Parts: sequence; C-alpha cells; structure tokens
Amino acid sequence: MKKSGLLVATSFAWLLVSFWNRNDLPGNIDYIAELQSEPTQLPTRKRPFEAAYEGVNYQVEPQFDYDLYGMVVSYRHHDGDSRMHMLSNDHLNMLDVCVIWGDNTKNMRLDKIDFWNGIFTCNVKTRDQSAWDAFDMYQLSNNHLLSNDSLIRDKVKDVRIGDQIRVRGFLASYGSENGGKRGTSTTRLDTGDGACETLFVERFDIVRPATSYWRLSMYGSLGLFLLGLFVYFRQPYRPYNES
Repeated sequence: MKKSGLLVATSFAWLLVSFWNRNDLPGNIDYIAELQSEPTQLPTRKRPFEAAYEGVNYQVEPQFDYDLYGMVVSYRHHDGDSRMHMLSNDHLNMLDVCVIWGDNTKNMRLDKIDFWNGIFTCNVKTRDQSAWDAFDMYQLSNNHLLSNDSLIRDKVKDVRIGDQIRVRGFLASYGSENGGKRGTSTTRLDTGDGACETLFVERFDIVRPATSYWRLSMYGSLGLFLLGLFVYFRQPYRPYNES
C-alpha cells in the first residue's frame, strides 16, 4: 500500500473513533469556584409579558428570578418545525441543557456516567456502582431555555459537553394561543415529569469552555485524512504490470 493510502486509511479510522467519542466528558476538569453553589432563586418583580418569535406570540408568566452555574453534561437543540415542538407550535424553546454542580463536581468517576437528552428529559445511566453512589441526582437539572433574542439564540449554539456555563433569567411558564402551555419546576428536589426548569434567558455565558481531547483529535484526524486524499489523488497513475 502506498504511504498516502496508509495515511488515508489510518486517519479515517481515527476520525471515526474520535467522532464517536467527541462528546465524552473530559477526564480532568478544572472547575470554576461558582459551581460549588446551588442555583439562586429569588422572588421576581417581573410582570407577565408577551414575547414574539417566528410569527407566534407567547404569553410568558415569570415566577422567580434565577441564576444558574453548571457544567453541561448533555444538551439538545430544538427545531420548532419538528416533532412535539411543531405540534405545540413552540418555537421559543431553543435548547434543553442538562447541567451538574455542587458535590457532583467532586465525583472522580463522573466520566463513567452516561447522560443524554430526550425530547423533554435528561437521562442518566451507569454500570459503575462507585460512580452512582457518589452522584447526587438533586444537584443535576434539565433546563428548557427560552429566548426570542437572536444574539442569545446564536450564543447557545456554541454549547459543548463539559462547558461550564452561567444562565441568568427567570423561571416561567409560557404558552401560545394555538399551542399548549408549559410550566416550570421551582425546586431542585423534584424528579420525573414536570421536574425540569423552564428558564426565560436574559443572559447566557460560557464561562469556561471544555477542552475535549477527543474533539481536538477529531479535527486533527480530519485534517490528515483530507491531506492524505489530496496527496493520493495527486500522484501520477502507474498501471500495474503482472510479471
């Protein structure tokens, strides 16, 4: 096999491996100090208001001011034109993001736990008993993030697993005339249906982006793969002669 062909095959195999693992939690995480604190929830003075987005008017009813620091363990971007969001005429919900904080940041086997988002839920699973014993389900939350601000909606598109974020806004229920109404949890101690926080976002910040070596490896192997293809097809054709 030509050296360029070997480069193509090897880099492509590594590209597949790194792509598969790109969303794994980093092994060593440098947590910001604010992640030790519980989310701040205070009575709000905000009055109900109307928020328009994608030609739909939503009635938003604020309940509490909310300030959350968390590390992203799972997320799901929402397209208002698909699935349940289309049926409920909900274009305002831009992202579901599942985060952890507090003692969960001290779990040395956090990377042994699998997190994933369904349409409206955050799911947790592990076969590692030590990791599960050290995990606190009451220091995890799934947040339905709402906004009609294009700058905020653009910002949340950059979220990656392992990012440490700060979200400020208010817990709220909302709905539209031709769609359903969604409420919000107001305590971190509930579970199951209705336990998610519905948060109208006033400010969203990625305080400390994650350093994912799998993701860096993915981009590196992609570069080598493209380079290998370029070299391979640039080489002159030499017909194979049987002796």
